[in-house]
Amino acid sequence: MVKNGSEILVEVLVEQGVDTIFGYPGGAVLNIYDALYKNSDRIRHILTAHEQGAAHAADGYARATGRVGVCLATSGPGATNLVTGIATAYMDSIPMVAITGNVGTNLIGRDSFQEVYIAGITMPITKHNFVVRHVEELADTIRSAFRIASTGRPGPVLVDIPKDVTSAECEYHPGEKVEVHDIYEIPEEQLKAVANMIAEAKRPMIYYGGGVNTANAGPALLELMRKADIPSAHTLMAVGCIPDNEPLSLGLVGMHGTVSADWAVERSDLLLCIGARFSDRVATNPSRFAPRAKRVHVDIDAAEVNKNIGVEYSVISDAASFLQKLLPYVQPAEHRAWRAQIAQWHEKLDYVPKDDESVLHPHQLLHTVYEMCGEDMFLTTDVGQHQLWSVQYNRCVKPRHFLTSGGLGTMGFGYGAAMGVQIAFPDSTVVHITGDGSFHMNLNELCTSVTYGLPIITIIMNNNVLGNVRQWQTMFYEKRYSQTDLYRKTDYVKLAEAFGGRGYRASNIAELRAALEKALAYRSGPVLIECVVDKDERVLPMIPAGGTIDDLVAD
Repeated sequence: MVKNGSEILVEVLVEQGVDTIFGYPGGAVLNIYDALYKNSDRIRHILTAHEQGAAHAADGYARATGRVGVCLATSGPGATNLVTGIATAYMDSIPMVAITGNVGTNLIGRDSFQEVYIAGITMPITKHNFVVRHVEELADTIRSAFRIASTGRPGPVLVDIPKDVTSAECEYHPGEKVEVHDIYEIPEEQLKAVANMIAEAKRPMIYYGGGVNTANAGPALLELMRKADIPSAHTLMAVGCIPDNEPLSLGLVGMHGTVSADWAVERSDLLLCIGARFSDRVATNPSRFAPRAKRVHVDIDAAEVNKNIGVEYSVISDAASFLQKLLPYVQPAEHRAWRAQIAQWHEKLDYVPKDDESVLHPHQLLHTVYEMCGEDMFLTTDVGQHQLWSVQYNRCVKPRHFLTSGGLGTMGFGYGAAMGVQIAFPDSTVVHITGDGSFHMNLNELCTSVTYGLPIITIIMNNNVLGNVRQWQTMFYEKRYSQTDLYRKTDYVKLAEAFGGRGYRASNIAELRAALEKALAYRSGPVLIECVVDKDERVLPMIPAGGTIDDLVAD
């Protein structure tokens, strides 16, 4: 059958199982939007307030569902507005297809109105990108984009389509949904070698990251931990892979990790790293990270091995395949002395914040949120102190229910991501934790939630400062608070109401409970709760950049 490029694009998206696309129209994509209009019963389009919001929403949709997220923007500024969202997905290995329009092929390279070379701009922050020059190539290009985004280490792919390609016609041939069946052949000798190292270790430790989340490998990891009696600690990207209440889970590792987790890594004689990349927020001093341990690195991407930390042994595999194949070779074990030592560190050294219900301390705020919203809640965060507190005091017991920007650290990520989650799971409770600095980045997306009736609950930890940067200025810059006191006069309650949502303010736990009760009962649109937090609250403990556990700051 003969179809034009825009119709072919829609057909292939439907073929690939896409039911939702986030975007913003413009001249170069008018033909695509006309096709979406005609097929609105097959694909739901969510109009965001800004293209960055569309990219973050597609990202959040992908993180929560495990499916490829899709966003769409016009040429020029529309395309460049996607860049931060694409980079966020790239750094955290999130499968996403970003589709951009461009000027007609006869205008490319002439500095035409709203023309940018978006393929060149995004080349360093995509797994791959395409410029479609001929309509006959469009269908297979979109299929390739979905395959690349999902295969191996996931990531974003960009497809740039000139306007004349969207209107040109050709014969369209239906295809099949791209099915990814990556097979990782792990030699038996490798599995036996790792199993032997586990058997010989007296102080084994597992450090795992987002690769476990991506591979849905939490149950297999937990089985290994329990079978071989190995404690574990996780990165920012792996919250929820192992239930937070698991006794063998020591919590977050690294710069703001628990002291017991960091000491366990420091004193381990075997460190099994699964689906993590030894980032500078974990290995704060690469030359002195886990100095007594044999380090085994399991990663889907060979480029990550020996990139940040030298290791004694490596296995190239996704986390699920590795764990499932390793488990039969692992012998049951007990490490009572090691567990007792870690328990002692936990009792004597782990940071315990003080309770005071007359004010809003971050840990009490977060515990209240988890208590009232339940374990099925999805929680998204922006970036800053609130993000780190959300990880430190999380009570998440389910994978893909905690969404945050890890690698890029994108302020403004959380609200768009929350929209993506709420669209994917309309009956779920979605809570967006943010700071006043981050919230101002993309607060415009409140109008999107009002328009679509998304019952997202936003909790702003308002300390009227850029808290994380200010904390560093306090600790390392002799309290020279350069541009971190915000002095903003935003009335968040009135702001929420002006957008068409609801707003509340809380200065203590009782007021927070009352506001949350009202927010949970209201399912017709977004609710914003401003929580007043002291500007001198700090994220503790902390290992300074370049330091080790010996440099830990805990008070």
